[in-house]
Amino acid sequence: MALRSVSRMLGSRILNHRSFVASLHSHATSFGFQEVKEEEKSKLVGNVFTNVASSYDIMNDVMSGGLHRLWKERLVGKLSPFAGMKHLDVAGGTGDVAFRIYDAVYSVKRRALQKVDEASLEETQIYVCDINPNMLNVGKQRAAERGLRDNKSLVWVEGDAEALSFDDNSMDGYTIAFGIRNVTHIERALAEAYRVLKRGGRFLCLELSHVEIPIFKNLYDLYSFQVIPNLGELIAGDRESYQYLVESVRRFPPQERFASMIADAGFEKVEYENLVGGVVAIHSAIKL
Repeated sequence: MALRSVSRMLGSRILNHRSFVASLHSHATSFGFQEVKEEEKSKLVGNVFTNVASSYDIMNDVMSGGLHRLWKERLVGKLSPFAGMKHLDVAGGTGDVAFRIYDAVYSVKRRALQKVDEASLEETQIYVCDINPNMLNVGKQRAAERGLRDNKSLVWVEGDAEALSFDDNSMDGYTIAFGIRNVTHIERALAEAYRVLKRGGRFLCLELSHVEIPIFKNLYDLYSFQVIPNLGELIAGDRESYQYLVESVRRFPPQERFASMIADAGFEKVEYENLVGGVVAIHSAIKL
């Protein structure tokens, strides 16, 4: 009975906010369940990631039970990295995805199978782009701990997903993990991804998504709203940032709608794969 009561309460709350969001005017956007001006959102999101940067990866482990590692491996597996590629990982400041791509490219087994020469390896460039310098600093520190401080294949760039500094048709691949729901204009971020990719380039997005299985959804909502903010307060000393996180997931477009947005940006062969019943989804597409 208690679970049903909490589930009804959370469902009512989410429904009320969906109705509220529908009434937002063109110069407003959402920050979790709050209405804010568009020009304020990037600052608010920036504050969130400044606050959580030092504990970001630890909290990912705790919140997902370590599953985020498998999800990222799946993402990189779909990318199929290759020696000499130019790849852009957006909102990837801590380097978690970039290091996996690097390891895949430099894998001794993979190099032997593909008969990769050293010249091709040296041409590999993995750009880690993040709007938040604190997140990038965490990534650079992790690179140093891996002995990759001065590695020329890893390039750290402070930049905005909605206004990338890279040339048109310059990247073989584009990944964004747990980042696109934080941008102010998803359509602009997708348009920029399309712009910078070469013909044949792959777009991959890993994001927290929507659970549709009724009983599982109730449990997931209960965990999200009652447990995650408390974990944020206990481990990171920041309840509000993790309250924003769970609210931002509920505001993010459902899987089918997001797939349509990717197609509207010009991409072809748009697909998505639900993991853990839709807790997360990997969307993939190609620029033809």
